[in-house]
Amino acid sequence: MRKDVEFKSEDGVTLRGWLYLPDGARGRVPAIVMAHGFSAVKENYLDKYAEVYDAAGLGALVFDNRCFGASDGKPRQHIDPWRQISDYRDAITYAGSLSEVDENRIGIWGSSYSGAHVLVVGAIDRRVKCVVSQVPLISGHRNARRLIRSDMIAIVQGMFVEDRKARYAGKAPGMIAVVSNDPSAPCALPTPDSYEWFTETAKLRAPAWKNEVTLQSVELFTEYEPGSYIEYISPTPLLMVVAATDHLTVADEAIAACGRALEPKKLTLLRGGHFDAYVKDFAASSSAARDWFVEHLSGA
Repeated sequence: MRKDVEFKSEDGVTLRGWLYLPDGARGRVPAIVMAHGFSAVKENYLDKYAEVYDAAGLGALVFDNRCFGASDGKPRQHIDPWRQISDYRDAITYAGSLSEVDENRIGIWGSSYSGAHVLVVGAIDRRVKCVVSQVPLISGHRNARRLIRSDMIAIVQGMFVEDRKARYAGKAPGMIAVVSNDPSAPCALPTPDSYEWFTETAKLRAPAWKNEVTLQSVELFTEYEPGSYIEYISPTPLLMVVAATDHLTVADEAIAACGRALEPKKLTLLRGGHFDAYVKDFAASSSAARDWFVEHLSGA
């Protein structure tokens, strides 16, 4: 069963999403808190994951990040990773306040940028009893240097400086495309599979997605180091789902980070690339997460 819900963040922003509760459930159920990655909205396949968890007897709270989709927040299309982390924690509080949810059996799931966020939340919020991090960003600085040509780095940094000056002068924030099919055009996620997945998914199921973010969102990306928290998640169980040929949030960074994590942990390696986790490899990615949540939450 799915219903629309909304709740307030700590700073008063209304966040909206879906609450899934298993049909016929007796008593309070375990629940998974879920949000999407860089610029994506909940219609970008998060419903499919929540349905898998729901069928296994787990509740799920799926919400749009602030400034995106159905949620409030300004400026629109702005991504502050630390605000999104705080919103995850507020979503945990909201989920735990529901009469249908067992507040002592809450897990978190994230993918790509939110896959990074759940590493941080799992390390700092001990209400979390289980973590699944799918195709996560590990190091914003190192990942950006894998995505941006070396001769363009100084130019991009100059764009950040000019945008900061403009905002300081009271002008609107600068914007940049999320994806582009022109290799010479600046965009936040400059890989061909990013363009294909976002644009095709927008046509098929996520019309609320918009192909733009603030330029500051990219600057904040380059400063974000979620992998530095991974040793502190233990003793909370951690599953990392990594795509073997991921060249967006690069696979070798994620596999190395999993090696640094302490027990209990598990690594599931998918065959395809970053976006195959949502489509071609969906059965493998969703079932691995489902089984991890059931193992560590259902019998708790």
